[in-house]
Amino acid sequence: MIRTGIIQQHNTADIQDNMNRLANSIAQLAKEGAQLIVLQELHNSLYFCQEEQVDIFDLAEPIPGPSTQFFGQLAKEHGVVIVTSLFEKRAPGLYHNTAVVMEKDGSVAGIYRKMHIPDDPAYYEKFYFTPGDLGFQPIDTSVGRLGVLVCWDQWYPEAARLMAMRGADMLIYPTAIGYAASDDEAEQQRQREAWTTIQRAHAVANGLPVVAVNRVGFEPDPSQQTPGINFWGSSFVAGPQGELLFRANDTEEQCAIIDIDLAHSEQVRRWWPFFRDRRIDEYGGLTQRFLKP
Repeated sequence: MIRTGIIQQHNTADIQDNMNRLANSIAQLAKEGAQLIVLQELHNSLYFCQEEQVDIFDLAEPIPGPSTQFFGQLAKEHGVVIVTSLFEKRAPGLYHNTAVVMEKDGSVAGIYRKMHIPDDPAYYEKFYFTPGDLGFQPIDTSVGRLGVLVCWDQWYPEAARLMAMRGADMLIYPTAIGYAASDDEAEQQRQREAWTTIQRAHAVANGLPVVAVNRVGFEPDPSQQTPGINFWGSSFVAGPQGELLFRANDTEEQCAIIDIDLAHSEQVRRWWPFFRDRRIDEYGGLTQRFLKP
């Protein structure tokens, strides 16, 4: 059983305040017994990809760097594993959207560079991020083998499958996704439910728990070309049959601890042996962009 803490936070333009509030939440969750704590995507700042602005590259940092030092110290102080997310400066002109897992001794257990990079109105990530080049490799930690992916990756069953095939104990998705003000209420809810459903499907298809942690609250578009994004929160944890173990609200900050029973995954895979029955001899077409009828 892994006591898993999640932090759904509303961010402001004050980076130090955002980090201090995360530190306070981490301390509280650790005090309540959390062993693993998952943060949202790009949690130090506002979601800056709403505009294309070269000065924003100044927010990027190396690994190791200030954020790994800050959250590494928190991990060591509280004896917890923390899944963080940052804007990585790998080299001049080369940047990634990177998840960094801090071990409970404060060291870097491993990193994952976001593989699928969106480019949509208010989500101009291709301007900032080079696609990851580390593949879909789980990160070994003292609490288990973590299949860490990031946001847009959560829509791709191939990414979840490859993490599962490499022995991940759970799938983890730091996220930043929200409503477009131009969409009506019904469309907004269809999008939110689709987001939840696809990830629960990854849990079912792979017999693994899923942890998705989203930011929450309204963030304006500095360029004023869009009405801004209302991040829909709704962070959740699903079990290996897709069952919802916890779901946060869609409007407010929220922290929670959810107990995840990894042994249950083994039982589910015995009942539903999808890996046994996969027709790997017939899946070659999946490596193509598209197939003619």
